[in-house]
Amino acid sequence: MKVSIIGATGYAGAELMRLLLNHPDAEVVHVTSESHTNVPVSDVYPHLKGIYDQKLESLSDIKRIGADSDFIFIGLPAGHAMEIGRALADMPTRIIDLGADYRFHDTAVYEEWYKVPHTHKDAERVYGLAELNRSKIKNAKIIGNAGCYTTASILALAPLVKEHLVDVHTIVIDAKSGVSGAGRSAKLPNHFPELYDNFKAYGVATHRHTPEIEQALTDIGGEKVLLNFTPHLVPMSRGILSTCYAQLREGVDEAAVTKAYHTMYDDEYFIRLRGLGAYPETKYVRGSNFCDIGWHIDKRTRRVIVLSAIDNLVKGAAGQAVQNFNIACGLDEKTGLALAPVYP
Repeated sequence: MKVSIIGATGYAGAELMRLLLNHPDAEVVHVTSESHTNVPVSDVYPHLKGIYDQKLESLSDIKRIGADSDFIFIGLPAGHAMEIGRALADMPTRIIDLGADYRFHDTAVYEEWYKVPHTHKDAERVYGLAELNRSKIKNAKIIGNAGCYTTASILALAPLVKEHLVDVHTIVIDAKSGVSGAGRSAKLPNHFPELYDNFKAYGVATHRHTPEIEQALTDIGGEKVLLNFTPHLVPMSRGILSTCYAQLREGVDEAAVTKAYHTMYDDEYFIRLRGLGAYPETKYVRGSNFCDIGWHIDKRTRRVIVLSAIDNLVKGAAGQAVQNFNIACGLDEKTGLALAPVYP
């Protein structure tokens, strides 16, 4: 399959190049960047020297790029992917958008949270969380790759919601991310003196991943979900640890919770169940497409507490995009992704 990466100089774009290098069924034919047009990729990312030395292109001729590509991966800020989707609507090229433009069933929800008018409301799109939507992803024209916080949190809570083991109105998500999740552009809060030896919350009650998590969990359980999500920034490059809380329904015990996780995930290669009482860590998944999950039952408060760890740039972005690509191509989902985490 011939693939192109739009917005290749962001962290997710660079990670896509790394993963696709060893993919036996993908050939990268175009890489674009509006800020580094006509510059070799390896000048922007020296770690790719001798691996990707082609020059970055402009999006100005997206029809030509689309004609050359079976799949296009888009790693652009909100509001840009939909324009590409519209431009390629009459072409057979399939799209995997790592941004938010195609994640929502209802574009009004997107517009409310992202403050951007949606210009491709009639697009046929599928939410790209591989473990939950693979049957729909297989034939989708446009795949809206799930977000990083959302992947960790939805996978942590899905078995509980699917089996109706918790009160969905009591869900609280407390998540921490490495700074690469904020993107590569220079920002004062991410400046080393501001970030180092610091730990902070942000986007309290306003973070854009909130409605995405609610949408997915509502779809899974068939019951409207309204939750609290608070993200935090940690002074590390990669990784997300999501700690999720919910009140157990009457009569639900440890055995029922444990059974729900094994029933849903025992056959999922990229989800590793650490089990009851376990403490997943970001270092155990670094550089991999794995999601590690552990859970605890607080008998005193009758709450379940689920811990989920992923690499935000792999399972939370580029790795999930490649997993979706594999599903869409009818390939083994592990193709190009059977990588052990980098440790220590």
